[in-house]
Amino acid sequence: MAMERHGWRWLPGLLALLAALVVPKGWARDTSGAESLGLWPLPFAVDISPRSLHLSPNNFFFGHSPTSKAGSSCEILQEAFRRYYDFIFGFYKWHQGSYQLCFGTELQQLQVHVESECDTFPSISSNESYVLHVKGPEALLRANTVWGALRGLETFSQLIYQDSYGTFTVNESEIIDFPRFPHRGILIDTGRHFLSVKTIFKTLDAMAFNKFNVLHWHIVDDQSFPYQSINFPLLSSKGSYSLSHVYTPNDVRMVIEYARIRGIRVMPEFDTPGHSRSWGKGQKDLLTPCYRKQVLSGTFGPINPILNTTYNFLSKFFKEISTVFPDEFIHIGGDEVDFDCWISNMISAMKKRPIVWQEAFDGRDKFMPGTVVQVWKIEDYKWEQSLITKAGFPVILSAPWYLDLISYGQDWKNYYEVEPQDFPGSDKERKRVLGGEACLWGEYVDATNLTPRLWYEI
Repeated sequence: MAMERHGWRWLPGLLALLAALVVPKGWARDTSGAESLGLWPLPFAVDISPRSLHLSPNNFFFGHSPTSKAGSSCEILQEAFRRYYDFIFGFYKWHQGSYQLCFGTELQQLQVHVESECDTFPSISSNESYVLHVKGPEALLRANTVWGALRGLETFSQLIYQDSYGTFTVNESEIIDFPRFPHRGILIDTGRHFLSVKTIFKTLDAMAFNKFNVLHWHIVDDQSFPYQSINFPLLSSKGSYSLSHVYTPNDVRMVIEYARIRGIRVMPEFDTPGHSRSWGKGQKDLLTPCYRKQVLSGTFGPINPILNTTYNFLSKFFKEISTVFPDEFIHIGGDEVDFDCWISNMISAMKKRPIVWQEAFDGRDKFMPGTVVQVWKIEDYKWEQSLITKAGFPVILSAPWYLDLISYGQDWKNYYEVEPQDFPGSDKERKRVLGGEACLWGEYVDATNLTPRLWYEI
């Protein structure tokens, strides 16, 4: 079941999630020849001809269409051209003696035409559609935005293979593609086990190969607070595992930038008011003290809602987060504890859209319009989706894709049976499903096993 690409192998659960998030339910799809070439995720419509073209590493280049609105000044595309040239021909650089160019039509260029000017950051509303026309001597990739162009470049790189003579080869092809859902996410948990920036980079690379477009960064939790706050440095200096297990402002900028040039949004999560024990180590009186028989027990509960200092701190802290992370969404948690709507209202006042776990909705808190609810409990998740969308709120579905849960046997089949919009409701309500997210919680996952746990082969 596994497919190989750039040395990675992928988890069937993630493949199933991709299949659910890319292909519109009930839509016919032409993928002639796509499976044999290993395209993943399968584009919406594919026509691959048996006629082949040859590529010479010394005579092939990516270029901008003369009429493209995103030209050579677009750093995202310029970087993508360099990156995908290395993906395609990188092995050849070190083994030039083994390369042979056979006679036949040569593909010399892939021209990229983008209908709009170069964007700065991807968003939930970004258009990721593209059309790829491969025919010698020039191929053409057309997209409405640079983000669609990135997805098309990934598909183009997957089309290329080396034949029995070692010649770089691509079949003449016509491909039309667009995602079914705008949110296709992976959750990583750095609060329980610290993950190096290099490890996060590798995850982002694999996400780009698979056309995932959201990194949900659950950055802190009860166990540690590795985010180095600009305004509250004691949070990490006292709440992290050690001073070397922190994400400096420069680390965070590097992760956001690495994701950005791959068309991936970084959505931070700072879980409140629960899962916050590590916060209290660096912020006095933030947590609720617990009592045992009217005597202080020395333990602490969630964030204390009765002190004005709590509101002042959170307002200043989340204002910082809203400037550090450019994405329009901030995940504020709200799971496994009573949730008050004042936190989500605070985020909305900062011109950001809050995302909460489903318990916040179950508690019937009054949310600001636009608040997104993430469904994670597997029990009756379809009914939960029905209730949330009927109330007018968008949904992200994660319940069927908890990858940290290890089972034996062929339970991965369940992943493939998931249809994100299969719940009681109207068409309008089903359209409130923004997409899905695979969650890899960090209780038993660190840098040594994240890759095989997230992208392993069955």
